Amino acid sequence: MIYMFLAEGFEEVEALAPLDILRRAGMEIRTVGVGDNFIRGSHGVTVVCDLSTTGLEVPDFIDAVILPGGMPGTVNLEKNRTVQAFIDAAYERNEYLCAICAAPSILGHKGYLSGRQAICFPGYEEELEGAVISEKSVVRDGKFITAKGMGVATQFGLEIVAALLGREKADSIKRQIQA
Repeated sequence: MIYMFLAEGFEEVEALAPLDILRRAGMEIRTVGVGDNFIRGSHGVTVVCDLSTTGLEVPDFIDAVILPGGMPGTVNLEKNRTVQAFIDAAYERNEYLCAICAAPSILGHKGYLSGRQAICFPGYEEELEGAVISEKSVVRDGKFITAKGMGVATQFGLEIVAALLGREKADSIKRQIQA
């Protein structure tokens, strides 16, 4: 199962574009609202999440954790204990951690990107503690996938598909959506 966490102030396109891509690929993904099932994005779009962090336990296996950016969404994700528990479990078990825009800063603050290629929204590079800042818009380094921002949200989703289901499946989805 893939878990995408949404907190008040998330960047809508950074969540919904990858969510759509992953569902088109037939992947099992659940949106998880921080504290509630109804989460309002940074541009006033309210999303009804599949689950809430309230009472949610970390499962024995996670295909991937996805963290959309946006402000104050990124800050709200980072403050949540359940989100942190999922991130730590995925890291410790070498499962995929995917973050876009400002959200890679959450991984950077934990030291998880140290020595790894990564990218983020311009201006957040110093928050990616120890990372090698890439020139690419979407970067996969081992089990970490990071992306620059909203403009590459579709490519971010396609890279997650490529990581979990293979490049052929990602290319098939890319052709279907004319990316």
